[in-house]
Amino acid sequence: MEILKPAIAGTLESSDCMVTVEPGMGDVRLELESAVIRQFGPQIRKVIAETLERLGVNNVNIHVVDKGALDCTIKARIEAAVFRSNDINKNIPWGGAVK
Repeated sequence: MEILKPAIAGTLESSDCMVTVEPGMGDVRLELESAVIRQFGPQIRKVIAETLERLGVNNVNIHVVDKGALDCTIKARIEAAVFRSNDINKNIPWGGAVK
């Protein structure tokens, strides 16, 4: 899936994350800020990479501000931001696109 325009999903509340996606420059560029980056940074990066791969996104600038979100929340926020960037708002395959 291609990122057509900038989009945001999520909040900066505790146990959530805010995901911003923008069209990329030919690759995946990740900027990660996390309150728990020392403990869970590698796992968060893995979840982000796997989610983008399952959605078929390989050209994106993605900025994630994590406030202790669970993996399922990170996946859902990435899905929402990607779908919003493509103006997909009907028949959304929530949870079906990312297993």
